[in-house]
Amino acid sequence: MPISPELLEILVCPDSKAPLVLDGETLVSTDPATRRRYKIKDNIPIMLIDESEILPEAEWQTILARQGAQPCKKT
Repeated sequence: MPISPELLEILVCPDSKAPLVLDGETLVSTDPATRRRYKIKDNIPIMLIDESEILPEAEWQTILARQGAQPCKKT
């Protein structure tokens, strides 16, 4: 696994501060407003907003469902 569970617990989306889910070699924000995906290269997450990808809503929902994650709720 490229990202340890301990690291995954503390990483958040730099744009929305939402929790992230690990999906293969990427981290995906659980924020429905931003739907950002960040690449992992050589086991290092690239957490730069400018290098992230905004996912189409259907693809984002599929990833969250596959990973058993729920969209974050803004307070």
